[in-house]
Amino acid sequence: MARKPRLFVTGIPNHVVQRGNNKNPIFFSNKDYFFFLEVLKEARSKYPCFIYGYCLMPNHFHLLIQPKAKHNISMLIKFLGAKYVRYINKIYKRSGTLWEGRFKSSLVDKERYFLACLRYIELNPVRAGIVNSPGLYQWSSYRFRARGILDPILDLDAWYFGLSSNPLERQAKYRKFVDALNSEKDFNLIREMTKKNGLIGGEEFRERLEKLIGIKLVFRPPGRPAIAE
Repeated sequence: MARKPRLFVTGIPNHVVQRGNNKNPIFFSNKDYFFFLEVLKEARSKYPCFIYGYCLMPNHFHLLIQPKAKHNISMLIKFLGAKYVRYINKIYKRSGTLWEGRFKSSLVDKERYFLACLRYIELNPVRAGIVNSPGLYQWSSYRFRARGILDPILDLDAWYFGLSSNPLERQAKYRKFVDALNSEKDFNLIREMTKKNGLIGGEEFRERLEKLIGIKLVFRPPGRPAIAE
């Protein structure tokens, strides 16, 4: 069966997830997380993208990433995955693949679901029961916006700057935003559409994409992916 093509559009964010093979760990020590982030920074310079958020979980990782050129996400993930696997295999004297097939990716409606997706990513360790607050997890983008901790990998968005002209006020408002009541409906949509390489958005988002790419998309409601024709 032919694989359904993933869709990338310059200027449109994607939620990307890559899991370990058979849900096995991909990080085994703190130095692995540090190395992964260094390679991500290198990959970002080679294949320019805006990276708005990330979360490195023990057996998978999330990115909220927007390409500056159509194929940059695919090239970035390919470079990142290959170099990181070589490192893991060398350090831990193993061989073979580390990943569970191809990475998953879904286009994100920046107007409606960008913030929900960012919160979904940064709350991953809380939902997994690893920590009880996102600020306690070292390997995510949360503290960049919530605490002002510098991170050369990350980019800020216009919404964040619009919170306040004062950095401390922006950070406080961001913490309040993440702590607000979460929409399980939104989270379920993000989860299901990412699994299926679909669209995190509605009918209007599909129509905007069609105008941008000149390809007819068959829109499926939540639980069904969108496919190109």
